[in-house]
Amino acid sequence: MKKRQHVRKAIIIITFLLFPILIFYFSPYLIIIGAIEGIVAASMIMFFLQFVSSLFLGRSPCGYFCPVGGLQECLMLVNNKKAKGGKWNFIKYCIWVPWVAAIAILFVCSGGIYKVDFFFHTTNGVSLNEPFTYAIYYGVILIIVVLALTSGKRAFCHYICWMAPFMVIGSKVADFLKIPKLHLKSNKDSCINCKKCSEKCPMSLDVNNMVKNEKMKNMECILCGECIDACPKKAIVYSFKKN
Repeated sequence: MKKRQHVRKAIIIITFLLFPILIFYFSPYLIIIGAIEGIVAASMIMFFLQFVSSLFLGRSPCGYFCPVGGLQECLMLVNNKKAKGGKWNFIKYCIWVPWVAAIAILFVCSGGIYKVDFFFHTTNGVSLNEPFTYAIYYGVILIIVVLALTSGKRAFCHYICWMAPFMVIGSKVADFLKIPKLHLKSNKDSCINCKKCSEKCPMSLDVNNMVKNEKMKNMECILCGECIDACPKKAIVYSFKKN
């Protein structure tokens, strides 16, 4: 394992260890509660920042900073099978669309935005401040664990993550506006078909086939760099140049 992967995994594991503090800053539920009162909560700000970051960094925050990703990569020690993904990836959008619509409707019904409260429903910035919040926390953890153990690597990211669509949309907007952003670039002539890139991919993508076709764009790619560091011939690299 390359040094970059040691650092990357250390960061996402640390963010997972901080998840009891951070969970409300990524909470889809808290946005709803805030919208009812006309309050912009921290998670709404965080999701907006994820969208903005994706214009330049794609889905790399999923690979380098996501606390849920940290737990899922730890669970790969138990179940390292590929997630089925593919045709089931649409599920997260079926969750995301009505959720975003509900937020917009609730803000309209509350008369608009009255204030921004980054520490809404936290105590001194800490999320788990009441007994019932632990039930929410462990409920989320249980869902992540069950999906990882039954459906494979980073199944939560594929199927029900409410944060991923913000970055997928941001990436598509960047492509439409031709904004240079972080992406993978391949050289099929250097590929020896060892398939180590596909084996290492935490998102269960067929990276080897992507390299051979020199079509590295995939909206499920989290730009973690595992394929780059696994390739013995350096056939895959990061690039900021326009696709």
